[in-house]
Amino acid sequence: MSARHTEILIVGGGLGGVAAALAALSAGRRVTLTEEYAWLGGQLTSQAVPPDEHSWVEQFGITATYRRLREGIRDYYRRAYPLTARARLARDLNPGAGLVSRLCAEPAVAAAVIDEMLLPFVGAGRLTILRPARPTSATVDGDRVTSVTITMLATGETHDITADFVLDATELGDLLPMTGTEYVTGFESRHDTGEPSAPEVAQPDNQQAISWCFAIDHVDGNHVIDKPRDYDYWRAYQPEYWGAPMLSFTAPDPRTLTTVTRSFNPLVDDDPHAQTADQRVNQGDRELWIFRRIAAAKLFTPGAYDSDIVIVNWPMIDYLDGTIIDNPDAQTHLEASRQLSLSMFYWLQTEAPRPDGGTGWPGLRLRGDITGTADGLAQAPYIRESRRIRADYTVVENDISVAARGHGRPATYFDSVGVGMYRIDLHPSTGGDNYIDVASAPFEIPLGALIPIRMTNLLPAGKNVGTTHITNGAFRLHPVEWNIGEVAGWLAAFCLDRAVDPRAVRTSSELLEEFQSLLTKAGVELHWPDVTGY
Repeated sequence: MSARHTEILIVGGGLGGVAAALAALSAGRRVTLTEEYAWLGGQLTSQAVPPDEHSWVEQFGITATYRRLREGIRDYYRRAYPLTARARLARDLNPGAGLVSRLCAEPAVAAAVIDEMLLPFVGAGRLTILRPARPTSATVDGDRVTSVTITMLATGETHDITADFVLDATELGDLLPMTGTEYVTGFESRHDTGEPSAPEVAQPDNQQAISWCFAIDHVDGNHVIDKPRDYDYWRAYQPEYWGAPMLSFTAPDPRTLTTVTRSFNPLVDDDPHAQTADQRVNQGDRELWIFRRIAAAKLFTPGAYDSDIVIVNWPMIDYLDGTIIDNPDAQTHLEASRQLSLSMFYWLQTEAPRPDGGTGWPGLRLRGDITGTADGLAQAPYIRESRRIRADYTVVENDISVAARGHGRPATYFDSVGVGMYRIDLHPSTGGDNYIDVASAPFEIPLGALIPIRMTNLLPAGKNVGTTHITNGAFRLHPVEWNIGEVAGWLAAFCLDRAVDPRAVRTSSELLEEFQSLLTKAGVELHWPDVTGY
């Protein structure tokens, strides 16, 4: 085991971890960043999920560095990809012309841009990146984390890293149990939170489904894979509220809960320039080929792409049979989730109904070269819900739900450190719940949600902030995770500069005003203009 020291240790290189590193480095601090998978970027890259964003993302409501990431992805396409002249000139270039996001792109491009943003700090000797690596243990002294042991997955080599501040940017809040940090999982009770949509009794094992996404295209020939081991199980699988077998194009509508059958046509002949993603107006999921498309062949010069490329992240691959948090059977459930996704793909190839009355699309191919894997699935499962710290302030449904508040004007906090906006979007859960998908107000992010009730040098930097099972549904998306991580990085550096702990920044009006001013200068928006939620 080797011993290392850094000023700020960030465990987890998802969007929150990357944003935290950029902030701490910009503040002049030395950082060690660890990541379990080959790509930095988490849900945007290794999980292969195009960004879920609000309707005003091109104008306001994100941090300056998140905007730099988005524009960096577009610039990468303009300089490296054979775009048509019209596509190259499009200010709001959307390479996939998907309807889930105004920036649907190949995950490897996002990973390359993230690396580009971080590499100057690596060259300067102020950033060390350890990957693929995973935290395996931690030591604490009272209310402080003293060290974290990081294991390199390729070699088994371990590093015992001490740090002045430790940021947990892992997808599942892995450091929380390792450090004894107080946390919650699953669905809190109505008694605990006062939320109208919460159950009477807490359900810690009732968590949002994970999904193992994958990329596909469609070309001539027969590319049918071997029948997945668990195909027969998943072909017969049907939750009681689903309205059809999961291996179908039928599933509940998230907002109305009525049973809806989507279409799927790899031969669809749409105009990608005419597609505009706006979740406020249209969920965009009625034609699944277009919904999460990340490469629209018509936006590239003729012959450059044999086919569109599409990400499959549909309700039909939501895994409902068990949880992976604090569960000794987590690996079993992860493999079962992979089997569900492979079964869905095999069903698409062999049994899916076609518009011409036939069945199956044997020309579909898994594109592991797009996701960076040999088997064609994403490198990592899509994680919607994490362990969450018990925080000085917990954001609850009554804070941001349009129905609970009676209006959709922005939700404000005295200690705002950022902004976010997304519907409260909870996928079906391991406890048997259907969707909860209700209108949310644009919200500010309270600093209190980033401060653990006891620990003094550990900060959350992702989906593990002080939200509930319900409000996590609005906080879990790409730009909000980035904003949270960015603030955590700035906060750790600010506390080191002034020799104070994070709670003092919130409770001292002078320190809070100084910190908020710092964030504003760094391009972190603290307040919304006059907009209304949806």
